[in-house]
Amino acid sequence: MCGITGAIGWISDEALLAVKRMNEAQRHRGPDGQGSWISEQAQGRGASFSHRRLAIIDLSEAASQPMVDPETGWVLTYNGEVYNYRELRRELEIEGASFSSESDTEVVLKALSVWGERAVEKFHGMFALAAWDPGSRRVFLARDRMGIKPLYYTSRTSGAGAGSPVLLFASELRSLLDSGLVARRIHAQSLETYLWNGFVTGPETILEDVSILPPGCRAWCDPERATIDPKRYWTPPSSKEAAQGEDPHELAAALEQAVAERLVSDVPLGVFLSGGVDSSAVTALAAKSRGDGGVKTFNIAFAEDAFDESRYAEDVARQLGTEHHKIVLSSNGFREGLPEAISSLDQPTFDAVNSYFVSKAVREAGITVALAGTGGDELFGGYTSFEDVPRAQKWARRASFVPVPVLQFLADKLARIKGGRFGQVKPQTRYGKLGSVLATRGNSLDIYQISYSLFRPDFLEELRGQSAGDSPRWGLPPERYRELEASIGREASLRDISRLEMDLFLGDRLLRDTDCTSMAVSLEVRLPLLDHKVIETASRLSESLRYHPLRKKSLLIELGTPGVDPSVFDRPKAGFELPFQLWLKNELKDEVGGLLCDSEACQEIGLDADAVSRLWSAFLQDAPGIYWSRIWAIYILLRWTRQHQVSL
Repeated sequence: MCGITGAIGWISDEALLAVKRMNEAQRHRGPDGQGSWISEQAQGRGASFSHRRLAIIDLSEAASQPMVDPETGWVLTYNGEVYNYRELRRELEIEGASFSSESDTEVVLKALSVWGERAVEKFHGMFALAAWDPGSRRVFLARDRMGIKPLYYTSRTSGAGAGSPVLLFASELRSLLDSGLVARRIHAQSLETYLWNGFVTGPETILEDVSILPPGCRAWCDPERATIDPKRYWTPPSSKEAAQGEDPHELAAALEQAVAERLVSDVPLGVFLSGGVDSSAVTALAAKSRGDGGVKTFNIAFAEDAFDESRYAEDVARQLGTEHHKIVLSSNGFREGLPEAISSLDQPTFDAVNSYFVSKAVREAGITVALAGTGGDELFGGYTSFEDVPRAQKWARRASFVPVPVLQFLADKLARIKGGRFGQVKPQTRYGKLGSVLATRGNSLDIYQISYSLFRPDFLEELRGQSAGDSPRWGLPPERYRELEASIGREASLRDISRLEMDLFLGDRLLRDTDCTSMAVSLEVRLPLLDHKVIETASRLSESLRYHPLRKKSLLIELGTPGVDPSVFDRPKAGFELPFQLWLKNELKDEVGGLLCDSEACQEIGLDADAVSRLWSAFLQDAPGIYWSRIWAIYILLRWTRQHQVSL
């Protein structure tokens, strides 16, 4: 697990300095070593790679990067883990390859030199990589199937002027900012998607002219042009492709293998254990694979009893016989650590600092690799969306004959009955958005996006001081909207909702947040439930077996929690959530309120200061339907842009 940076194209002194700056900016991703490599130039064009190393497998210098294959001249800078590297090594040895280390890095390099771009289709794991092919004098870029590891890039001009393009790439967007060649300007459309979703939807980023390579994509970059055209080599199975199987044994085997592969490490390893189904399944399968009781588990507890569910994790740990560690986070501890937590964010996001505090606590306990249960809700129907979207679609179609203004009027009446008299800002929760949901006429993608947006469309207009016609459709860039709409059906099947959760909530938020916050403290997080074989195998099961009863994840409990009494999961779902609603009105009130009421800070990024101030006042007055997430999203946006001196 590491950080990678590089330049492809005109390799001027300016470009080399940019790569050096980016590599230094990613020191936290790899405190165990660094390295650089520059190709031979052809008329000033070529490539330069740098690398920061977090040593996990083969801790020797033989596994350092950038790694050069002396036999073929291929060069690799690589971030991630390929878990089936031993199997691939044996296959390559049969084809005549020889090895000088025990690392997965060398296997990845040899695989690329022997199989070319097809090699990524053989990799099981998480990765982002750049490889120099000396034969074609091009650079190959690729990202893992689910996008667990990021790869950002931008095309700029360097050295000789407009006729000398260079493509810069890095594991973090902030590294590109530190290159000195990227303008500190907000991408206007990405700002719209952030205000809608609470995170920026890819492939765009919060910065103008900076993109992220989409999940499951590969691309070649010719130094002459220094641009890329990403091509997909894998997509999650769609509902149209899925079979209707009833035999879960193949899935059970895939789960066991995915966990076992991710236990391979030459450094201390632990498991995040919340006590919920997903993390308990990973813990139970790890304990089964190890068979020696040597699994260490970690749980964050809160001083506030109303938010503390550590007893469930302790119960699961006791049943599985793990070495369990409970780490208590107080409001004072949160406040003291908040500046570092926010500094860890690579892009604005309203829900990542919790991951930072978990990662920091585990790293301080001496753990370098941690397994997490991310993905279980998306795969097995754990979210309310699996109930809410089909229900909303049914009512939206029934109301399709009613004019939209009438729908909005009636919906607001119902919202008043449910929540009481409106405050300075109308309710921004689901019941407050009922009119907009019904106005979709039953389009499943639109319903999903409106249901989980931070704000009502009319209040978004107030925040930005512009009409909805100027914004991306339902919080999605046009190309991304078309892509998602084509991948799902209009009937909002459970498979389609799963696809949306994986593409948007998981792909653009959870995975991105997990990477930047864990790597900020030099912790590698592995996600066995997102193994592509697990996803493909689960997709072949019928909806009744995979999802029902909804939100219970009964199949995952059955297959993934041997040794755990199922009754421990017989309680309402509660994800890991910091007590923001309480803290924002007490310990953090002055700090957050001071920034939200700073009209200059709002205007710098194109927000209407009066609308932001009214939102803050409504929250403090306990207005119906104004929850902490709306406040925190605006605060993080203002804090991040000011910290990095980014503006419109």
